[in-house]
Amino acid sequence: MSKRKLSRQQRWRIEKIQAERASRASRRDEQDQDKLEAGEYGAEQAGRVIAHFGRTLEVMADSGSLHRCHMRANLDALVTGDRVIWREAGDGSGVVVARGERDNVLERPDPRGLLKPVAANIDQILIVFAVEPAPHANLVDRYLVAAEATGIPPVLVLNKTDLLPDEGGDLRELLSRYQALGYPVVTTTTQHANGLDELHRQLTERTSVFVGQSGVGKSSLIDRLLPDEALRIGALSADSRKGTHTTTTARLYRLPAGGELIDSPGIREFGLTHLTPDEVTDGFVEFRPLLGRCRFRDCRHEAEPGCALREAVANGDIHPQRFESYRRILESLEGETY
Repeated sequence: MSKRKLSRQQRWRIEKIQAERASRASRRDEQDQDKLEAGEYGAEQAGRVIAHFGRTLEVMADSGSLHRCHMRANLDALVTGDRVIWREAGDGSGVVVARGERDNVLERPDPRGLLKPVAANIDQILIVFAVEPAPHANLVDRYLVAAEATGIPPVLVLNKTDLLPDEGGDLRELLSRYQALGYPVVTTTTQHANGLDELHRQLTERTSVFVGQSGVGKSSLIDRLLPDEALRIGALSADSRKGTHTTTTARLYRLPAGGELIDSPGIREFGLTHLTPDEVTDGFVEFRPLLGRCRFRDCRHEAEPGCALREAVANGDIHPQRFESYRRILESLEGETY
């Protein structure tokens, strides 16, 4: 589908709005500079971005206190999890004057295909799926590929295990498949007293981010992990069994037993159009020992003779569903929706 052309009036309105925003930011920055020079802000101190609302941030000081801050106009974009240097005003608000170095950043494409940072300085990505809505292996694989591309270790979390049938054959086989690849798997339920013990151990002393399609219970898990936090939890539709979006911005929470947790907006489709086919291929960990062993250097792993990946599928060394999932991801790169 071709892009809709904007009229001259529409372009003028967009440029006018952007100019007004830039002007407001410039005036605010000048006011900040005047206040800084007048000594109206305190000394520089370290903090962590807890949530992000446009140019307004919620910053947690090292003492644990929360402060609503705005950022200097000359700063690069900040995201939840960023370490910052900020200065406090007399009323408890503040201004962020610098951003610390990032260990890593989790990004995903926006509707225009541009990479949008979601969170920073993460120790692990918890990919949450559930018995209901029914998990799709391809969606889990997409999250795993995205995690592998960032270099942030992924952990699979199966939630709502109280709904798992006694036999649970297909789902248990799916979990075993990922465990055999070396991925940690945690099972949880909010319906049993000890249903979160395994998850608590995985989260302690780490900064983690929850990702996963809507309705899998990410907010419900956080509500149990952090009973003092007021979270809006969406109910599953009785007809579609699909979840409703309830979290609107990524937010960082401190866990009572140590560690931090970032809750991100529910994502039904995790776009991978920012990755090259080679990066997608490398995102399948069981493929890596075989890469470079195909007969042809430019093998696309489709129907070429001597393809090491396809031979591994035929020999049972690569699960056929994983290989099919890989092919589906590659086919989606050109025309992906978000």
